[in-house]
Amino acid sequence: MNYKKIIFLLGMVVFSIAIVNAQDAKYIGAAKCKMCHNKAEKGEQFNKWASSVHAKAMASLKGADATNPKCLKCHSTAAGVDQALVATITVAEGVSCESCHGPGSLYKVATVMKDQKASMAKGLIMPDEKVCKKCHNEESPNYKGFNYKEYVAKIAHDDPTTK
Repeated sequence: MNYKKIIFLLGMVVFSIAIVNAQDAKYIGAAKCKMCHNKAEKGEQFNKWASSVHAKAMASLKGADATNPKCLKCHSTAAGVDQALVATITVAEGVSCESCHGPGSLYKVATVMKDQKASMAKGLIMPDEKVCKKCHNEESPNYKGFNYKEYVAKIAHDDPTTK
């Protein structure tokens, strides 16, 4: 009988430690991505994002829209996520890498990023049409339709080292 109690208690201790050590992925911002994703051999992905409309999404909001949560949820990664998950990303950053690829705190490490499967296990998202349509949809007051193939080609930022 005592044996079962001891095993039960050990199980509870292990479970408790696992909960304490469980870590929610945090949003870290494009500057952290830039460290590796702005090299010429990686396709200068950061520069492609920085010159895109996504990076300038906050600048497109005028007047009251600049503080309207309904607008901010799509125009700023930092404004559109649970604030408990915000680490170093800022609202001014606009639509960051992490809007499409998921919060990066757990997969940003170079040793993890070298292995796509490991990166995805740590939260990396390989975005598809569904990810884009979280914002590019009929809820937007400026929605004029969304052709996924056409628009994804405009923001393409492939890593030539993965081909």
